[in-house]
Amino acid sequence: MPTTTPVWDPHQYLRHAGHRGRAFVDLLARVPELPGGPAPRIADLGCGAGNVTALLAERWPAARITGYDASPAMLDRARTLAGPTAGGGHLDFAPADAGEWAPDPADPPALLVSNALLHWVPGHTERFADWIAGLVPGGTFAFQVPGNFDAPSHVLLRELADSPRWRARLDGVLRHEGAVRTPAAYLDVLARLGCTVDTWETTYAQVLTGEDPVLDWVAGTTLRPVLTALDADPTALDAFLDEYRTALRRAYPPAGYGTVFPFRRIFVVARTA
Repeated sequence: MPTTTPVWDPHQYLRHAGHRGRAFVDLLARVPELPGGPAPRIADLGCGAGNVTALLAERWPAARITGYDASPAMLDRARTLAGPTAGGGHLDFAPADAGEWAPDPADPPALLVSNALLHWVPGHTERFADWIAGLVPGGTFAFQVPGNFDAPSHVLLRELADSPRWRARLDGVLRHEGAVRTPAAYLDVLARLGCTVDTWETTYAQVLTGEDPVLDWVAGTTLRPVLTALDADPTALDAFLDEYRTALRRAYPPAGYGTVFPFRRIFVVARTA
């Protein structure tokens, strides 16, 4: 039975750090003032390599910030950024499974933020009630997730994994197109929990460069479950990547300036009463 828990590669993920971080910056721009004075408690759930967690210290320089992630490799990279921050705050990192994590009632966060994580957490909306209840009064829960499961990059990957050649080896490995909810559905869930909700979506027309840039992009995220499942069989992995590469080249033809990769994101900022 193939594994569905991807092994993450911080180096590959950070190859497109500029594009990946842009959505987080746009999310933070809509986060309101936090309660709790100049040194709020902040939790970053799914911090990855920590590169965007560090941006929290720029916005709230005196904050006490903890980034949580389930990947040992990502945490090893993130911990190189840990320590005191320029404004007198502190940044640290800790292991956590987002499907089970809950805020510490002894030190509740004023902000719970999650960047490009929740689509990896089955039934994540079922965790919202506990997370909202764990915030300080007037605290904020803010997250962004990809909304591009119907994009060619994802559709072609699912179709290839489900083809006769690969179905037996990759059945159940990939996330389905229902891994995220619509903006209106997120609003409904959080509004029923008593939050004031701001939700929107954006499609970034990203220009990627280099050879097979879309394949290089998805190798950092979407493709990780397949790379993990076939890692022990390099011949099979090379064959799969050859098929997928050919399909991506047709779907995303390059131009003289690069390859356009439309990237849709869903944003939610929910403030408690």
